[in-house]
Amino acid sequence: MTVSMTGFAAGRGEGAGHGWQWEIRSVNGKGLELRLRVPDWIDGLEAAIRAELQKALGRGNVSLSLKLVRDEGAAPPARVNRATLAGVLAALAEAEGMAMAAGVTLAQATAADVLAMRGVMETGAVEEDTAPLRDLILQGLPALLADFDAMRRAEGAALRGVLAAQLDRIAALVAEAAGAAEARRPRAAQALEEALARLGANAEGFDPARVAQELALLAVRQDVVEELDRLQAHVAAARALLAQTVPVGRKFDFLMQEFLREANTLLSKSQDRELTRIGLDLKTLIDQMREQVQNVE
Repeated sequence: MTVSMTGFAAGRGEGAGHGWQWEIRSVNGKGLELRLRVPDWIDGLEAAIRAELQKALGRGNVSLSLKLVRDEGAAPPARVNRATLAGVLAALAEAEGMAMAAGVTLAQATAADVLAMRGVMETGAVEEDTAPLRDLILQGLPALLADFDAMRRAEGAALRGVLAAQLDRIAALVAEAAGAAEARRPRAAQALEEALARLGANAEGFDPARVAQELALLAVRQDVVEELDRLQAHVAAARALLAQTVPVGRKFDFLMQEFLREANTLLSKSQDRELTRIGLDLKTLIDQMREQVQNVE
């Protein structure tokens, strides 16, 4: 089955005092490029996700994001930063001692005053053990990847239909070109004979055998049978690639370069209005098909 590199999927989950939302999307690429945006405070999460993506995907520029929100009422309890509190108390004692020495009476600081000072109280923004949360999150990854793969396969099925139709059109143009080349043959032979006759009538020291040899070589250089045969072989190879169940994007892209090479050679040899028209239509169609092939995994 042809698989597209274009896809999207989203998912949600909750547990361990958190809710989260997944999003994964991809576009075409020469290789597999992963861009992950996941919380870095959950130990081992990014590495585990990256490993699963590398096993599931062959090619594409893939972006995955994971957004976490802490459940209401699940905020971690505030706790005293003992080191900061010790420093604050020492500073207060020093201030009171200096005030007493100067004959100044200071108002007594309350516990609320002390706790309100910056850094004395802190909330645990990071769980001490993130393994349970990580495991819960990773449990939802297979379902996300299954949805993602389903969309890429659906896109691939539509892409396969487009490519198959383009291949049918290319095959029809190749057959049309073969007919035009055959129709061109007597006209080309007559033109060569007329050129030879004019040359013999107007040239001194004319060597008919030598000129005939050169004209024969010219006729060979204008022959397009090999190009048409190779184009037919390329069509068969492309259809075989569409039938495979493994990633074929790189092979397909190379094959499209070969298609284009033969079309260009056909045009350079045509020397015929109808054959040139067909060659231009063929080249345009191959360019269009090559753009579609860029999306094949």
